[in-house]
Parts: sequence; structure tokens; C-alpha cells
Amino acid sequence: MKKYEVMYIINSSLEDTKRVALVAELSGIITANGGKITKTDEWGMRDFAYKIDDMTKGYYVVTTFETDNSGVKEFDRLMRINPNVVRFLIVRKDDAPAQEAHK
Repeated sequence: MKKYEVMYIINSSLEDTKRVALVAELSGIITANGGKITKTDEWGMRDFAYKIDDMTKGYYVVTTFETDNSGVKEFDRLMRINPNVVRFLIVRKDDAPAQEAHK
């Protein structure tokens, strides 16, 4: 399994109980497809640098997880169609250290 990290922004108008349920639901997508959640870090409500769909703030969540290619594709697909997810970005985390650029 490969290691990934996703940062997503939840609509700020979502109620607290629904937001908690959504975070659990999104984590459940990963585990239902054979993945494993390593860490979930909720950053909370933050202001945007610019308006997104007439919104000025959102609730930020960062999750580190391990899954295979089909698991991350299904997670990506479901994130795209979820109306409460404003934006998201999934990145693959390599085990190798970053290489320095040659000057």
C-alpha cells in the first residue's frame, strides 16, 4: 500500500454534528476500500485568501492514510461529488527523502 495525505475543506455553514459525521464518513471510505487511516488532524475554521463560491471561510481537515490505487481513486471520485466538500487535494507521500536541486 502507498502512503497519501489529503487536505480538504468542508463548507463552513455545515452544522457541527453533520461536520463530525462527514469527517467520519470520508475516513470510512478509505477503510471500506482496504485502506488504513494513519492520522487525522482537524485544523478548524480558517479564512480563505479569496472567495470560493461566495464563501469566505471553511473547516480544514488533513488526513494521512495508506491504501492501494483503487482505494485512492474511489476516494477521489466520492470527494468530487460530495456537495459539502469545497476543495480537496490528495498527494502521495514518498518514503525517500527529498533530493536537493543541483545549482
